[in-house]
Amino acid sequence: MSFIKNVKRYFYYMYYAAKASLKSEVAGSKLNWIWWILEPLCFMFIYIFIFKVVFKAHEDYFPVFVLIGLAVWDFFNRMLSGSVKLISSNKQIVSKVYIPKYILLISRSFTYLFKFFISFALVIVTMIIIKVPFNITILWVIPLVLLLYIVVFGISLIVMHFGVYVEDLANVIRIGLKLLFYMTGVFYNIHTAVPEPYNHILLKVNPVAFIMDSLRSVVIDGVNPNLLLCLIWLLIGTILCILGIKLIKKYENSYVKVIL
Repeated sequence: MSFIKNVKRYFYYMYYAAKASLKSEVAGSKLNWIWWILEPLCFMFIYIFIFKVVFKAHEDYFPVFVLIGLAVWDFFNRMLSGSVKLISSNKQIVSKVYIPKYILLISRSFTYLFKFFISFALVIVTMIIIKVPFNITILWVIPLVLLLYIVVFGISLIVMHFGVYVEDLANVIRIGLKLLFYMTGVFYNIHTAVPEPYNHILLKVNPVAFIMDSLRSVVIDGVNPNLLLCLIWLLIGTILCILGIKLIKKYENSYVKVIL
Protein backbone atom coordinates (compact mmCIF):
# COMPACT_ATOMS: atom_id res chain seq x y z
CA MET A 1 0.00 0.00 0.00
CA SER A 2 2.88 2.39 0.76
CA PHE A 3 4.12 1.84 -2.80
CA ILE A 4 0.82 3.05 -4.28
CA LYS A 5 0.71 6.01 -1.88
CA ASN A 6 4.24 7.01 -2.82
CA VAL A 7 3.49 6.74 -6.54
CA LYS A 8 0.53 9.09 -6.04
CA ARG A 9 2.53 11.40 -3.81
CA TYR A 10 5.49 11.71 -6.18
CA PHE A 11 3.56 11.52 -9.44
CA TYR A 12 4.19 15.14 -10.44
CA TYR A 13 7.87 14.79 -9.61
CA MET A 14 8.10 11.70 -11.82
CA TYR A 15 6.21 13.42 -14.62
CA TYR A 16 8.30 16.60 -14.65
CA ALA A 17 11.56 14.69 -14.17
CA ALA A 18 10.73 12.50 -17.18
CA LYS A 19 9.75 15.57 -19.18
CA ALA A 20 13.01 17.32 -18.30
CA SER A 21 14.98 14.20 -19.25
CA LEU A 22 13.33 14.06 -22.67
CA LYS A 23 13.98 17.76 -23.26
CA SER A 24 17.64 17.43 -22.28
CA GLU A 25 18.11 14.60 -24.80
CA VAL A 26 17.23 16.83 -27.74
CA ALA A 27 18.58 20.11 -26.38
CA GLY A 28 20.82 21.73 -28.98
CA SER A 29 19.69 19.37 -31.74
CA LYS A 30 18.20 20.99 -34.83
CA LEU A 31 15.87 18.05 -35.46
CA ASN A 32 14.78 17.86 -31.79
CA TRP A 33 12.07 15.22 -31.20
CA ILE A 34 12.21 14.07 -34.83
CA TRP A 35 15.19 11.94 -33.83
CA TRP A 36 12.85 9.77 -31.76
CA ILE A 37 11.08 8.89 -35.02
CA LEU A 38 14.17 8.69 -37.22
CA GLU A 39 16.08 6.33 -34.92
CA PRO A 40 13.69 3.33 -35.10
CA LEU A 41 13.07 4.00 -38.80
CA CYS A 42 16.79 3.95 -39.59
CA PHE A 43 17.30 0.68 -37.73
CA MET A 44 14.25 -0.78 -39.46
CA PHE A 45 15.63 0.01 -42.92
CA ILE A 46 19.05 -1.39 -41.96
CA TYR A 47 17.56 -4.70 -40.78
CA ILE A 48 15.25 -4.88 -43.78
CA PHE A 49 18.22 -4.50 -46.12
CA ILE A 50 20.38 -7.02 -44.26
CA PHE A 51 17.81 -9.73 -43.64
CA LYS A 52 15.22 -9.22 -46.37
CA VAL A 53 17.54 -8.31 -49.23
CA VAL A 54 20.85 -9.98 -48.32
CA PHE A 55 19.68 -13.04 -46.36
CA LYS A 56 16.29 -13.33 -48.12
CA ALA A 57 14.08 -13.45 -45.03
CA HIS A 58 10.59 -14.73 -45.86
CA GLU A 59 8.55 -13.12 -43.09
CA ASP A 60 5.28 -11.54 -44.15
CA TYR A 61 5.11 -7.78 -43.55
CA PHE A 62 8.77 -7.71 -42.53
CA PRO A 63 8.90 -3.93 -41.78
CA VAL A 64 6.16 -4.33 -39.13
CA PHE A 65 7.83 -7.51 -37.86
CA VAL A 66 11.12 -5.66 -37.33
CA LEU A 67 9.57 -2.50 -35.86
CA ILE A 68 7.75 -4.50 -33.18
CA GLY A 69 10.96 -6.31 -32.30
CA LEU A 70 12.94 -3.08 -32.11
CA ALA A 71 10.30 -1.35 -29.94
CA VAL A 72 10.22 -4.18 -27.39
CA TRP A 73 13.97 -4.69 -27.29
CA ASP A 74 14.75 -0.98 -27.07
CA PHE A 75 12.48 -0.61 -24.03
CA PHE A 76 13.97 -3.66 -22.30
CA ASN A 77 17.54 -2.64 -23.14
CA ARG A 78 17.12 0.96 -21.96
CA MET A 79 15.42 -0.07 -18.72
CA LEU A 80 18.12 -2.54 -17.69
CA SER A 81 21.05 -0.43 -18.86
CA GLY A 82 19.64 2.68 -17.22
CA SER A 83 18.82 1.03 -13.90
CA VAL A 84 22.35 -0.18 -13.08
CA LYS A 85 23.80 3.24 -12.22
CA LEU A 86 20.52 5.08 -11.70
CA ILE A 87 20.99 5.74 -7.98
CA SER A 88 24.64 6.82 -8.24
CA SER A 89 23.84 9.09 -11.20
CA ASN A 90 21.20 10.81 -9.04
CA LYS A 91 23.37 11.11 -5.94
CA GLN A 92 22.79 14.87 -5.67
CA ILE A 93 19.07 14.20 -5.20
CA VAL A 94 19.48 11.02 -3.15
CA SER A 95 21.96 12.59 -0.72
CA LYS A 96 19.95 15.77 -0.05
CA VAL A 97 16.28 14.84 -0.21
CA TYR A 98 14.55 11.63 0.79
CA ILE A 99 12.69 10.04 -2.06
CA PRO A 100 11.80 6.34 -2.41
CA LYS A 101 14.44 5.05 -4.77
CA TYR A 102 11.99 3.11 -6.93
CA ILE A 103 10.40 6.47 -7.77
CA LEU A 104 13.58 7.30 -9.70
CA LEU A 105 13.15 4.14 -11.76
CA ILE A 106 9.47 4.78 -12.45
CA SER A 107 10.30 8.32 -13.57
CA ARG A 108 13.02 7.03 -15.89
CA SER A 109 10.66 4.37 -17.24
CA PHE A 110 8.22 7.12 -18.30
CA THR A 111 10.80 8.39 -20.82
CA TYR A 112 11.36 4.89 -22.18
CA LEU A 113 7.62 4.22 -22.41
CA PHE A 114 7.18 7.48 -24.32
CA LYS A 115 9.73 6.34 -26.90
CA PHE A 116 8.15 2.88 -26.97
CA PHE A 117 4.76 4.35 -27.87
CA ILE A 118 6.36 6.49 -30.59
CA SER A 119 7.83 3.31 -32.07
CA PHE A 120 4.48 1.56 -31.84
CA ALA A 121 2.77 4.50 -33.52
CA LEU A 122 5.22 3.89 -36.37
CA VAL A 123 4.08 0.26 -36.38
CA ILE A 124 0.47 1.37 -36.95
CA VAL A 125 1.48 3.84 -39.68
CA THR A 126 3.59 1.17 -41.40
CA MET A 127 0.69 -1.29 -41.22
CA ILE A 128 -1.52 1.21 -43.04
CA ILE A 129 1.14 1.96 -45.68
CA ILE A 130 1.93 -1.67 -46.55
CA LYS A 131 -1.71 -2.73 -46.05
CA VAL A 132 -1.43 -5.14 -43.15
CA PRO A 133 -4.95 -6.31 -42.18
CA PHE A 134 -6.16 -5.04 -38.81
CA ASN A 135 -7.59 -7.79 -36.58
CA ILE A 136 -9.55 -7.62 -33.33
CA THR A 137 -6.58 -9.37 -31.68
CA ILE A 138 -4.66 -6.08 -31.88
CA LEU A 139 -6.49 -5.16 -28.65
CA TRP A 140 -4.15 -7.61 -26.93
CA VAL A 141 -1.37 -5.05 -27.41
CA ILE A 142 -2.41 -3.14 -24.28
CA PRO A 143 -2.28 -6.06 -21.79
CA LEU A 144 0.90 -7.39 -23.44
CA VAL A 145 2.65 -4.03 -23.07
CA LEU A 146 1.51 -3.92 -19.44
CA LEU A 147 2.93 -7.41 -18.94
CA LEU A 148 6.21 -6.28 -20.52
CA TYR A 149 6.39 -3.32 -18.17
CA ILE A 150 5.71 -5.38 -15.04
CA VAL A 151 8.35 -8.00 -15.87
CA VAL A 152 11.01 -5.51 -16.95
CA PHE A 153 10.30 -3.18 -14.02
CA GLY A 154 10.69 -6.08 -11.58
CA ILE A 155 14.03 -7.10 -13.09
CA SER A 156 15.22 -3.48 -13.19
CA LEU A 157 14.44 -2.93 -9.51
CA ILE A 158 16.73 -5.79 -8.53
CA VAL A 159 19.44 -4.66 -10.97
CA MET A 160 19.20 -1.11 -9.59
CA HIS A 161 19.73 -2.36 -6.03
CA PHE A 162 22.78 -4.50 -6.78
CA GLY A 163 24.15 -1.81 -9.09
CA VAL A 164 24.82 0.31 -6.00
CA TYR A 165 27.13 -2.29 -4.46
CA VAL A 166 28.62 -4.12 -7.46
CA GLU A 167 30.75 -1.74 -9.51
CA ASP A 168 31.25 -4.16 -12.42
CA LEU A 169 27.57 -5.02 -12.76
CA ALA A 170 27.18 -2.45 -15.55
CA ASN A 171 29.75 -4.33 -17.64
CA VAL A 172 28.08 -7.67 -16.91
CA ILE A 173 24.67 -6.29 -17.91
CA ARG A 174 26.09 -4.78 -21.10
CA ILE A 175 27.66 -8.08 -22.19
CA GLY A 176 24.57 -10.04 -21.13
CA LEU A 177 22.30 -7.78 -23.17
CA LYS A 178 24.46 -8.25 -26.26
CA LEU A 179 24.16 -12.02 -25.92
CA LEU A 180 20.44 -11.88 -25.15
CA PHE A 181 19.81 -9.67 -28.18
CA TYR A 182 20.58 -12.58 -30.51
CA MET A 183 18.45 -14.96 -28.42
CA THR A 184 15.32 -12.82 -28.48
CA GLY A 185 14.35 -12.84 -32.16
CA VAL A 186 14.45 -9.11 -32.79
CA PHE A 187 15.04 -9.60 -36.51
CA TYR A 188 14.15 -13.26 -37.03
CA ASN A 189 11.28 -15.62 -36.28
CA ILE A 190 12.19 -17.94 -33.42
CA HIS A 191 9.58 -20.49 -34.52
CA THR A 192 11.27 -21.06 -37.89
CA ALA A 193 14.89 -20.00 -37.32
CA VAL A 194 15.52 -22.02 -34.15
CA PRO A 195 15.12 -25.82 -34.37
CA GLU A 196 12.65 -27.69 -32.19
CA PRO A 197 12.39 -28.12 -29.25
CA TYR A 198 14.80 -25.26 -28.53
CA ASN A 199 12.50 -22.65 -30.07
CA HIS A 200 9.69 -23.56 -27.66
CA ILE A 201 12.09 -23.63 -24.71
CA LEU A 202 13.48 -20.21 -25.66
CA LEU A 203 10.01 -18.69 -25.86
CA LYS A 204 9.10 -20.13 -22.47
CA VAL A 205 12.20 -19.05 -20.53
CA ASN A 206 12.82 -15.68 -22.21
CA PRO A 207 9.97 -13.31 -21.29
CA VAL A 208 11.09 -10.60 -23.72
CA ALA A 209 11.15 -13.09 -26.60
CA PHE A 210 7.74 -14.42 -25.58
CA ILE A 211 6.12 -10.98 -25.35
CA MET A 212 7.77 -9.86 -28.59
CA ASP A 213 6.51 -12.97 -30.37
CA SER A 214 3.04 -12.53 -28.85
CA LEU A 215 2.83 -8.91 -30.02
CA ARG A 216 3.75 -9.98 -33.54
CA SER A 217 1.15 -12.73 -33.43
CA VAL A 218 -1.70 -10.46 -32.33
CA VAL A 219 -0.73 -7.59 -34.66
CA ILE A 220 0.38 -9.39 -37.83
CA ASP A 221 -1.14 -12.88 -37.70
CA GLY A 222 -4.38 -12.19 -35.83
CA VAL A 223 -3.59 -14.98 -33.35
CA ASN A 224 -4.28 -14.75 -29.62
CA PRO A 225 -1.28 -15.09 -27.26
CA ASN A 226 -0.63 -18.08 -25.03
CA LEU A 227 -2.81 -17.10 -22.06
CA LEU A 228 -1.21 -19.60 -19.68
CA LEU A 229 2.29 -18.26 -20.35
CA CYS A 230 0.98 -14.70 -20.00
CA LEU A 231 -0.39 -15.53 -16.55
CA ILE A 232 2.82 -17.31 -15.53
CA TRP A 233 4.98 -14.33 -16.50
CA LEU A 234 2.51 -11.95 -14.87
CA LEU A 235 2.92 -13.90 -11.62
CA ILE A 236 6.72 -13.97 -11.96
CA GLY A 237 6.85 -10.28 -12.83
CA THR A 238 4.65 -9.37 -9.86
CA ILE A 239 6.85 -11.42 -7.51
CA LEU A 240 9.96 -9.70 -8.90
CA CYS A 241 8.36 -6.28 -8.36
CA ILE A 242 7.44 -7.12 -4.75
CA LEU A 243 10.90 -8.52 -4.01
CA GLY A 244 12.59 -5.56 -5.67
CA ILE A 245 10.54 -2.99 -3.78
CA LYS A 246 11.12 -4.75 -0.43
CA LEU A 247 14.84 -5.05 -1.18
CA ILE A 248 15.14 -1.34 -1.94
CA LYS A 249 13.06 -0.27 1.08
CA LYS A 250 15.25 -2.40 3.35
CA TYR A 251 18.61 -1.11 2.12
CA GLU A 252 17.92 2.34 0.63
CA ASN A 253 19.18 4.16 3.75
CA SER A 254 22.64 2.67 3.17
CA TYR A 255 22.80 3.70 -0.50
CA VAL A 256 24.01 7.23 0.30
CA LYS A 257 27.02 5.91 2.25
CA VAL A 258 28.05 3.76 -0.71
CA ILE A 259 27.66 6.27 -3.55
CA LEU A 260 29.28 9.26 -1.79
